[in-house]
Order: sequence, then C-alpha cells, then structure tokens
Amino acid sequence: MSPTELKEIRSVPLFANLTDEDVRCLEGGQIIEVDVGRTLATEGERTGLFHVVLEGEIRTSRIYDRQSILLGVNKPGNFLGETMFLLDIPWVATLRVSKPARLFQLDEQRFWRMLATCPTVAREIFRSASSRMRNLEGYSQQREKLVSLGTMAAGLAHELNNPASAARRATAHLQQTTENIQIFLCRLSKCLQPEHWQHLLDAAEKASNRAPAGLDNLTRSDCAESVSKWLDAHGVASAWDVAPTFANLGLDVPWLEKLIERVPRDCQADVLGWTEARLSLKILVGEIDQSTRRVAELIQAVKSYSYLGQSPMQELDIHEGLESTLTMLGHKLKNVTLIRAYDRSIPRIMGYGGELNQVWTNLIDNAIAAVNGTGKICVGTLFEHDQVVVEIVDNGPGIPPDVQSHMFEPFFTTKTVGTGTGLGLVISNRIIGDRHGGEIEFESRPGETRFKVRLPTSPKP
Repeated sequence: MSPTELKEIRSVPLFANLTDEDVRCLEGGQIIEVDVGRTLATEGERTGLFHVVLEGEIRTSRIYDRQSILLGVNKPGNFLGETMFLLDIPWVATLRVSKPARLFQLDEQRFWRMLATCPTVAREIFRSASSRMRNLEGYSQQREKLVSLGTMAAGLAHELNNPASAARRATAHLQQTTENIQIFLCRLSKCLQPEHWQHLLDAAEKASNRAPAGLDNLTRSDCAESVSKWLDAHGVASAWDVAPTFANLGLDVPWLEKLIERVPRDCQADVLGWTEARLSLKILVGEIDQSTRRVAELIQAVKSYSYLGQSPMQELDIHEGLESTLTMLGHKLKNVTLIRAYDRSIPRIMGYGGELNQVWTNLIDNAIAAVNGTGKICVGTLFEHDQVVVEIVDNGPGIPPDVQSHMFEPFFTTKTVGTGTGLGLVISNRIIGDRHGGEIEFESRPGETRFKVRLPTSPKP
C-alpha cells in the first residue's frame, strides 16, 4: 500500500490508535473501488473477506417471508464480516453498494493475523461483534449461538484490555528508559575504563537473572525506603522512583555499595542510574512479552472454541472443549470457586466440537447465573454405561419444582426481559440428542443443581 492509502486507512476509527509499529498487521490488505449496485455478499454465501468502508455506502438486507428487509446502512468507518469469521458461518445478510465505495479488505488468514498482532483492533472488533450480536434477531436456532458469541466477545474484550493496557504502559516506560540509558552512557563513557564496564555488566547480568524477591508488601516497602534514602544520599535523582526496581529484585544497600566501590566517586550516581535503567529495560521487555503472549493465547482460545478451520465432525477430547469454554467465560468466573473433577482416562468421542462448546457455554453460563457469580461450580467428567458423561454442578438455590417441567420448552425462561432467549436448553438438547445421539438430564434441590450430559463415543448414523 502507498503512504497515501495507509494514511487513509489509519484515519478510520478502527485503526486510528495503531502505532507505526502496529500497522504491520494491515499488511496484505488492499483497497478496492466498487460501483453502485454491486453485491459484495449474498445471504448464505462464504466470501472469506472482511471489509472496512472508507468511502461510500453499503446496505445490508435480509429475506424474511419472501421480502427483503433493510437491516442497516454502513457508512465510512464501519466494518463488516468479522461476525462471519468469529462464528464460522456464511453471511446472514446481503451486502449491496448503494453509493460508489472505496473499501479496505482482508482475507480470513490476514484477518486472524491482524487480531493476533493488534490488541487494540481485536478489542474493538470483539466489542463491536458483541453489540452486533444483540441486534441480530434472525434464525431462532442461531440466536443462542449468537448470544454465546456475544458473551464470549464481551468477555474477550474485557480480558484483552488487561494485557493490552499493560503492554501500552510498559511501552511508554520502555521509551523513557531507553532514552535514560543513552544519557547515562554518554556521561559514563567519559569517566569509566573497560575494567569498570566489565564489572558493571557482570553485576547487572547477575542481578537481572535473579528471580523477584519473595518479600511481603511491608518488607518490600521497608527495603525500598532504605534503598531510596541511600540513593538520595549518593546524589541519584528521583531516588524514590528508582528504588523499587532494586527492592523488587532483592538488591539491598550492601549490594549497591559493593556495586559502586570499584568505580570513580564522581560518576557513582550515573552508574546507579544506568544500572537501574538496564534492569528496568529487561523487566519491561518481559512485561511486554507476557502481555502479547496472553493476547495470542486468547486469540487461540477463540479459534479453538469455534473449531475454525477444522472439519465439523471429528474425534474430540471433551476436556479441550470444556477448557476453551471456561476460558471464554473467564471474566464471569473471577469470583466463582471453580472445581475441575476430570477423569482424564475417558475415551475420545466423535462429535461436532463447535456445537458441543455451545452446549457447555449455555450450561456453565446458567450455573454462573444460578450462583450469582460468587458461589461454587464443579465441572466434571466420567465414563459410565459406555457413555462419556459431563457433569456441571452448582450450589445455587436450585430450580423450583414448578419450573422444572418447563425447562426444555421453547422460549421458556426465568431470566429478566432482554437477558434470556428461552432457547438455550432447547438448542442444547437438540445438539446433544439429535446431533450426537445423547441426552441431557438434571436434578435440582436447594443448594445443588446437577446437569448431566451423556454422549456416546460415536454418534448415531
């Protein structure tokens, strides 16, 4: 892409916060121009493309009862196609150009690479997908899957925010630290000899390889205070800001005294400043690496949860699906006591991984709601009567007897208006029964509700 095109793309809100380094995630994309009347996608079609509107207008419509209903008008700055990739489904609407348009587009492979390498873009796409899911009122059976994605996307937007924010803070600090190192190097080059540098490099290397000191908060604070006073007495600027770096690694005053005893007195303050900056540099790089790894793990969890790029029917380890589902719901489980009671010896099964994950999402999300996000939930597996059994147990108030007989009726829900579709258990039951030849059973009393999902190792033909 030319610099002019890149500037145009970065003017779009989705990409406005990208740094010069981050724009690499847009590599492989292209800008196209489309005329009025052209159809970009047809309902039920898989185009494998993600679009961002730069100019013009795109209308989305869908067929209901043989009539084409306008769902929305997409103007510059809007983007389309992320839902199809995240859900691994065909287009659920038809896209037609209503005003001459310029679009930035990415294929599926580059779309996933963009999410994995650009946390800010990924967070906004998941947030948008979550919002878009709430507005798609299409097929009744797809509705619960869309709600599951909305839950997942909202959770991932929350989870991505933590490593993204940490990486952003570390990057800002890294820039300042790098500048400080350069300043100290300029000063020290005038007063240190090679043997001095060797001493400093050896000391810094040994210190940076030390594990963080296992100190409690009070001890660490006392250590930082004593180090700060010592640094201040030796002419180190902003001693209170510098001291925690040494204290967190367990580097106390005796260590610092030993560090400077072999260097000229008139450059000891700069030696201390350079050492702290060098130690901070490695810590910050580690924080950025940890944050980006976490983002990559979350993106991989999405792909694993959706079984993207894999055949629908395949041999499955039931535990992998349960774990990816727990990852998707991690933001809701933060205050829940989660117990895993897995029998790792149970056989693998033949099944539809994405659909089973939809069932686990529904049942675990219901359990979280039952304990009000603060109780105890047990997720277990066992092999019984030649069937793989998944149990999800919560210690909530239980399901009232008058409600239990309606649990699998379509559109029946005990949730407040707007928070439940009444289709979750219906669709789950169809997935387990019709698609896998299994069954869902439950028993409930105050203090314990237990759902059992029974699955044959090979579904019925």
